[in-house]
Amino acid sequence: MLETALTAFANFFVVIDPIGVVPFFLSLTVGFDKDARRRTAVKSVSIAAIILLMFTVLGQPLLHYLGVTLGAFRIASGALLFLLAIDMVVVKESGIRATTAKEEEEATHRRPDVAVFPLAIPLIAGPGAIASTILLQTQNNGDLLAQAVTAGVMVGVLAITGIGFLAAGPIMTVLGVTGINVMTRVLGIVLAALAVNNIVEGLRTSFPVLGTI
Repeated sequence: MLETALTAFANFFVVIDPIGVVPFFLSLTVGFDKDARRRTAVKSVSIAAIILLMFTVLGQPLLHYLGVTLGAFRIASGALLFLLAIDMVVVKESGIRATTAKEEEEATHRRPDVAVFPLAIPLIAGPGAIASTILLQTQNNGDLLAQAVTAGVMVGVLAITGIGFLAAGPIMTVLGVTGINVMTRVLGIVLAALAVNNIVEGLRTSFPVLGTI
């Protein structure tokens, strides 16, 4: 069970990237007073938790309904996570883990609640986090304890994200932009390795003959 928890923590920590999203939170809450910033932090993490917990419960039945095999999903999610890892390593902002230029323009004109967009979606509960949620729960299919542990670890990483938001000022002072960029790149390399592992295991599941090579 410890291995299950550690695997889930590694996946969620590098995908959600609690430290890397702090600068986004600071930039989106410029001009907010202390109470408004705290409310935004709590609301964004709460919404992200609801979204990911929803996929924790409904993700696997959805795959079954659509006829998607575990092997196929592992390959697809691995490819998606690998693209996310590339974004993190080269600091390339795309729609996978950051808002696109069109989304930024829309946000500017409509003035939405930043706690919902873009903080909760896609910065916290983005495609990578959703894919990891479904994948880990599917891998533990039939083991309710392992699934509960995975969900608990996910909530724990979200709690770390919320703490990071609440302590955004001191964190930026200690790490600085350079420190956060370095950590993001390191996490990106770790995520790339996890993504490749998912693809390899997906190929082995889909094509058992590869396991004999």
